[in-house]
Amino acid sequence: MTEELDPTAQDSDGGSEEVVLTPAELIERLEQAWMNEKFAPELLESKSEIVECVMEQLDHMEENLRRAKKGDLKVTIHRMEMERIRYVLSSYLRCRLMKIEKFFPHILEKEKTAHEGELSSLSPEELVFAKQYMANTETYLKNVALKHMPPNLQMVDLLRSVPKPDLDSYVFLRVKVRQENILVEPETDEQRDYVIDLEEGSQHLIRYKTIAPLVASGAVQLI
Repeated sequence: MTEELDPTAQDSDGGSEEVVLTPAELIERLEQAWMNEKFAPELLESKSEIVECVMEQLDHMEENLRRAKKGDLKVTIHRMEMERIRYVLSSYLRCRLMKIEKFFPHILEKEKTAHEGELSSLSPEELVFAKQYMANTETYLKNVALKHMPPNLQMVDLLRSVPKPDLDSYVFLRVKVRQENILVEPETDEQRDYVIDLEEGSQHLIRYKTIAPLVASGAVQLI
């Protein structure tokens, strides 16, 4: 993989700017998104641009391999790398779908109440899936159980019935960019708030909601 790829990102003024990535940097971004998604208790921001670029790059690699000499050792090595990338990509997407199925009422409510210009947690395809999953769940509950109950019990509030992501759970992380004065909330009434500094390269076990903004900004990597 040699050519550069151009996924776009939003700048602070809401416009778009080109971010030129080499294939190696693109795969590194995918792996970082995969690890964060895998270990975060909530659904993170959609990385659909990275997913699309990786899929395009896999198609390009496949095309190159078709033109390569059969029996060449490099072909075998490149195919192994392609399978590894496909595994990471499919695992990332599967992890996101599992979270959508698990927390769909809360995810859709967050999308509904999001402010204009705020980054979405769902890609357009994931949003369609989440809405359809919620509609199917409501239909199933109605047909199997609710219609057989008294009229005053035939309504179900999915926001109250489905558990929320546990943002108080603990996660391991590695610091990529030094952070100062991170406020840590007390775990018991006897404790007080305190601040910590996170040194670059250091690893920590900490409550997720304390460092959730740092995960979103890329300052820390979940491990």
